[in-house]
Order: sequence, then C-alpha cells, then structure tokens
Amino acid sequence: MAEQDLEPAGGEQPAFVKNRQVGDVAVLKALADPLRLAILGALSSTAGRELTAKEIAAELDEPQTKLYRHIKQLEKAGLILVAGTRLVSGIVESRYAAAQESIRLAPEMFTADSPARSEAYDAILASIDRVRDDFRVQILGDRLDFSSPRDGSVGPPGLFAHLTLRLTPERLLRLRTELAALFDEVNAEGPSAAEDAMDVTVFTLLYGLRPGTES
Repeated sequence: MAEQDLEPAGGEQPAFVKNRQVGDVAVLKALADPLRLAILGALSSTAGRELTAKEIAAELDEPQTKLYRHIKQLEKAGLILVAGTRLVSGIVESRYAAAQESIRLAPEMFTADSPARSEAYDAILASIDRVRDDFRVQILGDRLDFSSPRDGSVGPPGLFAHLTLRLTPERLLRLRTELAALFDEVNAEGPSAAEDAMDVTVFTLLYGLRPGTES
C-alpha cells in the first residue's frame, strides 16, 4: 500500500491557542523571517487547515527543500504543530497546522531595558516585508480592487491611509485602545462561513516618536 495513515504525532506538542502573545526571544527569532511568516500564513488562511511540506511549497511557489529548515524552526518555536503523519512509499510524511489563530508581541518586549527589543523589531520588519511581498503577488494576480462604484454604493474592502499626526499622549492612547478593541471584536467573531466571505488582510503599524532634536 503506497499510503498509510499513522497515529497522531505524540510527544510534547504545543497546545493550540486562539491568541498567542509572544514574549520569548526564540519565538521572536522564528518570526523574524518573511518566508517563515508566509508558511504561517498558508497554514492560517483557513481555520483548521493542515498541509504537508509539499503542499506548502506548491502554495508558496517555493522549492520544498528550501522550506524544511524553516518549518522545523517554526515547529520548535511552538508556532506550528504536527497534526498527523502518514506513511507514503516508506517515508513518514507530516501534516502541519498553525498552533494559534493570531499572534501579538508582548508589550514588555519593547521596553528600554528589554533584552529582546531588537528581536521584537526584527519580527515587525519581517512582517512588513511579508505584507509587501504578498501585496505584490495579489497585484500581479489581479485580485485586488481599490475602486469605488460610480453610484456611490458600498465599495470593495480596500483602504489605504498613511498619516503623520501630532497628538497628545492621551489622544494617542485612546486611538490605540479604540483600534485594539475593534480588532479584538472582529477576531472574536471568528471566520465567516458566508458564501460571499473573502480573505481580508489588515496590517496596522501605529507608533509615537520620543521628543528629540530636529535636524
């Protein structure tokens, strides 16, 4: 028989969580790579999705051999888990799943005395690169639509805004709190099962600058 399902993977497996708050340097380092973030994205695009390394490679259009090291690093960091294995022509093939629905970086990672602050910023920069790469792919695939209907009705869910504002600390805190509450609300609703539901990417980067000498 060419294929044979094996027992679910044993040993110490990371527990699945809805929202994972990262405060560990090893996990931050695992996140600080656009390709590893792409692997996570492939596994997280649909709830409960399970893919083999071969299927991930096909989806990302990357050589399968290029992914093994990255998959193992994500698994070691507890960001993905082995959902099951099967025997294919005498070779054990693993199916991987995301170990969480969403990831957030712990606020204490960014304090002035945090030994992990550099790694936390590296993780953010990798996420920026990942969003940029994916955005380019969707443009080339003609899947994006930022246009608005001429009749003034509700248009596609495309929105781009780049603002530089001068706010009081109190107003900045209120803005951040309102945005976080909105994202918590949408995240709590979970994936929609509606026939017209679509994949939506939201990338938000909000930061304040400490007062300094202007050049």
